[in-house]
Amino acid sequence: MKRSSLHVMLCCLLFGASVAAAQDHPQKSAAATAADDTGINKRDASHANTTPTDQPNNAADVKFAASVRRAIVDDKSLSVKAHNVKLVASSGVVTLRGPVASADEKSKIEKIVSAVAGVTRVDNQLDIAQ
Repeated sequence: MKRSSLHVMLCCLLFGASVAAAQDHPQKSAAATAADDTGINKRDASHANTTPTDQPNNAADVKFAASVRRAIVDDKSLSVKAHNVKLVASSGVVTLRGPVASADEKSKIEKIVSAVAGVTRVDNQLDIAQ
């Protein structure tokens, strides 16, 4: 048997084995494994609340939002959820949304954001994850 024929046969065998294994272990649907903050995000569907898409695109507010995000991410004592909170920063006002690990973390993030230069008010709408 030629080397290339052997290679093709081996690839076919491996592919067949992987297909059989996938059939033995079907994956859960995306709906069955929804993200843990999906329920919290449902309230944003009405567009009545401030969401990240409301972030102004002018240079000053983009720079302001980046400095707020940097302050949050630089605190390594915060959870991954806290590092990924939604924020909108506009003209000195910062709106915080999304789940965090605890009430202490919610309070700590507000203090961190309040200390950022240019922040005049923090609208803390963070939720404590269940």
